[in-house]
Amino acid sequence: MMRSLYSGVAGLKTHQTKMDVIGNNIANVNTVGFKSSSVTFSDIMYQTTQHASGANETTGVGGVNAKQIGLGVSTAATKISITSAGAAESTGNAFDIMLNDANTTNFFIVNNGSENVFTRSGSFYVDSAGNLCMASTGYNVMGWQVVEEVAEDGTVTRNIQKDTVSALRIMSADNATSDAEATTQAMFSGIVDQKDSDLVSDEGLVSSLTVYDKRGYSYTLKFKMTPVDANNDGTYSTAELASGKYNFSLTKVIDADGTTLVDINDTTNNAGESGLLGAAVAASIMGGTNSWTVFFNPNDGSFSNIYDGQNSDNNTDTNDLNSLGDGETVGLLNLTELSSVLGITGESNFSNVTVDFTGLSNVDNGGTSNAGLNRGASDGTTGAGKKVGTLTGVSVDTSGKIYGSYDNGNTELLGQIAVAQFANASGLEALGDSCYQTTLNSGDFDGIGVDITADGGSMTTGALEMSNVDLASEFTSMITTQRGFQANSRIITTSDTMLEELINLKR
Repeated sequence: MMRSLYSGVAGLKTHQTKMDVIGNNIANVNTVGFKSSSVTFSDIMYQTTQHASGANETTGVGGVNAKQIGLGVSTAATKISITSAGAAESTGNAFDIMLNDANTTNFFIVNNGSENVFTRSGSFYVDSAGNLCMASTGYNVMGWQVVEEVAEDGTVTRNIQKDTVSALRIMSADNATSDAEATTQAMFSGIVDQKDSDLVSDEGLVSSLTVYDKRGYSYTLKFKMTPVDANNDGTYSTAELASGKYNFSLTKVIDADGTTLVDINDTTNNAGESGLLGAAVAASIMGGTNSWTVFFNPNDGSFSNIYDGQNSDNNTDTNDLNSLGDGETVGLLNLTELSSVLGITGESNFSNVTVDFTGLSNVDNGGTSNAGLNRGASDGTTGAGKKVGTLTGVSVDTSGKIYGSYDNGNTELLGQIAVAQFANASGLEALGDSCYQTTLNSGDFDGIGVDITADGGSMTTGALEMSNVDLASEFTSMITTQRGFQANSRIITTSDTMLEELINLKR
């Protein structure tokens, strides 16, 4: 009689444990990255009142099974449904990151100040120190840092060093700015219309080019283009205008503050009280000549070549303007000459600029020219030069690489979020705050982590993994658990009634 009472008590306790787990699951139905748990039961020790016996051939008596009475139920295990993914929730927040992996065995690595722990909750933010942190706890998100590698040609590349994970300080002082670049290339393109009145004015057809030095300071170079005055009489005949030959010359260099550094109208050719330098310096910037000669094919107006006084294979000079010659398509501006203008000694802050003229044509455009100079090569990505850039935004790609966007157009690699994998992810121990720690049965973390793309996984920004709690299953389990608890309570009350009847026999 007493055994049934204790079995009923054991049943009540185990069903209460299961209800506790169900309650925790339902309470966390909206917890980001939460993994539901389930309980399994097992029967416990048995009292054997008679052991089994085997068949006896001599007596012809058969065997008898053992007589055993069970003593109740116990909680066999609580299992975390770690490999079941939750649904995606779109947030639009750039620092909300969801892990996309087939078996949900990847975990973000975060550090609580003393050790690395692991989470599926990708709700992050950047703290006041520039660290990427877990929003709910402030734990630092861990990953790999960037190292700069310099090639033989001096090109600097930024690459991820997959070493021991460390805190991702993506908005550090080092990342706040992006280095400046000196301008090295320019394009002169558009239409030069021989009927444009600006061509024959005193100022000529004006164009300007803004360039950067190696420190990011900007300077504006002003040029003019005029038809070649073959007769040198100060006027332009119809034949001269139609010949397709134009002089291209530098007239001024102005810094970003509006101060004129070079002006061909400064006849002193020396630094005077005004601080100006004149035509001699302008000529030295253009390679020792006062102007380059631009040639167009007079038949179709297509660009042919230029004579810039620097081309070794050019047989065209200013005394042979009737020949198209075999000149170059580019000219070289010797901006290193500006270093002496600015009083800079040693290595120049400027790089020489190659100007590509192939985008020009000499055709009818209604008497209006639209030719202009633009920084950079024709590919639109190289040689333009840049000022020092200020960090304006951060983004994370599908592999967890973090990029910074700068207002000078640069995009710099800042780091990469690493993930941890375990031989038995279900063996992790829940710590609360959506975090887990390793146990003897989960496998260790090697301190380095893996790239999420190594097994075909990816990261999605602007989304979070929701709880994987299935309310339909939880409510169904709640019903069966309630019935189990109710039935076990009936065992106790029925056993009590039987004991009462036994005691009443004495009466």
